[in-house]
Amino acid sequence: MSSQIYGIRAVMEAINANQPINKIFVQKGLKGELFKELESSVRKNGISLSYVPIEKLNRLTRNNHQGVVAQISPVQFHNFEELVEQVLNNEKKPLFLMLDGVSDVRNFGAIIRTAECCGVHAIIIPKSGAAPITDDTVKTSAGAAFNVPITKVDHLKDAIFYLQSSGITVTGATEKADDDIYGVDFNQPTAIIMGSEDKGISPSTLNTLDHQAKVPLLGKIGSLNVSVACGVFLYEVVRQRKK
Repeated sequence: MSSQIYGIRAVMEAINANQPINKIFVQKGLKGELFKELESSVRKNGISLSYVPIEKLNRLTRNNHQGVVAQISPVQFHNFEELVEQVLNNEKKPLFLMLDGVSDVRNFGAIIRTAECCGVHAIIIPKSGAAPITDDTVKTSAGAAFNVPITKVDHLKDAIFYLQSSGITVTGATEKADDDIYGVDFNQPTAIIMGSEDKGISPSTLNTLDHQAKVPLLGKIGSLNVSVACGVFLYEVVRQRKK
């Protein structure tokens, strides 16, 4: 499903054509005006880039890669503002899911699958620091990645402010919260934000939220896997809205 593009000019054309690029691998030490142009375009579009040894590129493709290989996402990403407006126009109680640094592709796939089952209208992820959508992501999502609109944003905090200004209440999942999820009113336009597997939601992002809530933990382990915690949050939304 996912594919690769190789060669500097071909990758530049893919960027200019707004192809859904997950990541670009560039050979260490690569120089030249054309390469500088590629670097500038990558930065401008917020695409993840890694400098790697030539052996890595040779493993990715046997073709003449010219020192550059781009991995293309199997799904198309949506424009953030257009997607939000579409959801607001079509849904009385919009439900958005935001992911702050979830980096494991299988966790991401599991989250997408649960989101689809719970009626999430859109998933919002940052352009950098988020897990790419790969074949493994799609497989773990059981194909749900093709059914839930996904959008990438430059900065999650800006997206949060935009949602709040549009009447969406944003709740963050964090074990540091004083209140648990059963005291939060999800029977209204809602966005839920889940943090990364190791660090959770970034402190600066936590400060922008309307609510913080945790899942009650009765055992000795201090946290849940992020995909499991996400499922608990989303099904509490479902429970409240089915009353």
